[in-house]
Amino acid sequence: MRLLLGLTLLGATLLLAVPAHAQIPTATLTGTVVDSTSGAPLPGANVFIAGSMIGTTTDGEGRYRLERVPLGAHRLYVSMVGFEPRFRDLNLREARIYPIDFALPEAIIELDEVTVEAKGDKNWKRRLERFTKLFIGETPNAAETKIVNPEVLDFRETLGHLEAYAAEPLIIENRALGYRIHYFLKEFVGEPTRTRYDGEPLFEEMTPRDAEEAARWEQKRREAFMGSFRHFMLALLAGRTEKQGFQVYSRPTMGEQQRAVPAGGGSLLRGRERFPVDPATLLKPGEIPSEKILDFQGFLEIIFMGEKEDPAYLEWSRQPGLGRKPGFQTSWINLERGPVVVDYKGDVVDPYGVTFYGYWAFERVADEVPKEYRPGR
Repeated sequence: MRLLLGLTLLGATLLLAVPAHAQIPTATLTGTVVDSTSGAPLPGANVFIAGSMIGTTTDGEGRYRLERVPLGAHRLYVSMVGFEPRFRDLNLREARIYPIDFALPEAIIELDEVTVEAKGDKNWKRRLERFTKLFIGETPNAAETKIVNPEVLDFRETLGHLEAYAAEPLIIENRALGYRIHYFLKEFVGEPTRTRYDGEPLFEEMTPRDAEEAARWEQKRREAFMGSFRHFMLALLAGRTEKQGFQVYSRPTMGEQQRAVPAGGGSLLRGRERFPVDPATLLKPGEIPSEKILDFQGFLEIIFMGEKEDPAYLEWSRQPGLGRKPGFQTSWINLERGPVVVDYKGDVVDPYGVTFYGYWAFERVADEVPKEYRPGR
């Protein structure tokens, strides 16, 4: 999901918004991946559900098959070195086989588009350090997360404007949560007052060294999930936001300064113009029973009372000192494109439909868990 980076213990397990006794229906995706110019099959192409642990590679005939894909909103992503990636945003409503083919155009890179530097160059190392901080994050989990293959990265930097390019998928090991991530980076731009990146992750569970590490990973995964946007959406769908520790307010506007500063990491002024919201008014019926429409005006302020801000958040948001102590995790969202469809899993059908500010923007790759994760499951 696109992230505009700005300025977010409960014991109850929150399940999907389907009856507890019911099996979650699934679909199967099949198809071929070919060269768009010659029509030749592309063996070894990566095909996966973005943000999940469901993925495969094409066989010698360029064919793929993904089984047990839960119904609902997904992004099906296809990538292969030397070709432009392609994706299809899906909203699966029936438990059946969906044939979906892809034709990938050959990647063409202008010679002056990227200035390749020696990987041992001190400027490259400095830019890698800055990229890692902005991309992986600055939370405690980020300290245990590393990019295994940084040599695939190249950078271009002018006057504080940093762009990153990855010749191959980034391999990221998160030893805080126990995931190995293949991240297909599409765009990264870091500026003094704004950072944005776009790409798709494929998760893989790592093997713990022992039972103690397995227990630690489960605890850390739970902490990463609790208070997240997905947790909030599932609580909203279940009508349990208050019981799950969320307070929700409406802000008609946040002012130009307030909108601009959080997009780059800065203090977000907490004005007095906010009003309590009845969460039940935020969702309207969708086209089918398993879908809802999230609709509100202005901004939503969402406070998670189950966990305090990490002290690193104060530094990141440029609020250190001044006697400010960590408060409860607070995030803001708005709908730049209007109402969005949400499925029963809490997934937004339009991946770009919701923009994050606050704590949800502070938590980045090192704090992500796959779509399948639910506490206690």
